[in-house]
Amino acid sequence: MWLMTRWLLTLGGWVDRRVGSREAGMSTAEYAVGIVAAVSMAAALIAVARSDAVRGAIARLIQDALGSAG
Repeated sequence: MWLMTRWLLTLGGWVDRRVGSREAGMSTAEYAVGIVAAVSMAAALIAVARSDAVRGAIARLIQDALGSAG
């Protein structure tokens, strides 16, 4: 058993066949769900960043920083 495990480790990188692990990475469906979640989060952040409240707060922060510097 050790020789077979060692052969699998050296042949294809770290592949743990001793416990019958069949889930080595994400499937295509999991990638799709991850991409949809990331795009949704980015869209929400863009919507918040474009809001008048956030723009006003950033403008005040910059004006305060420039005003205190001089």
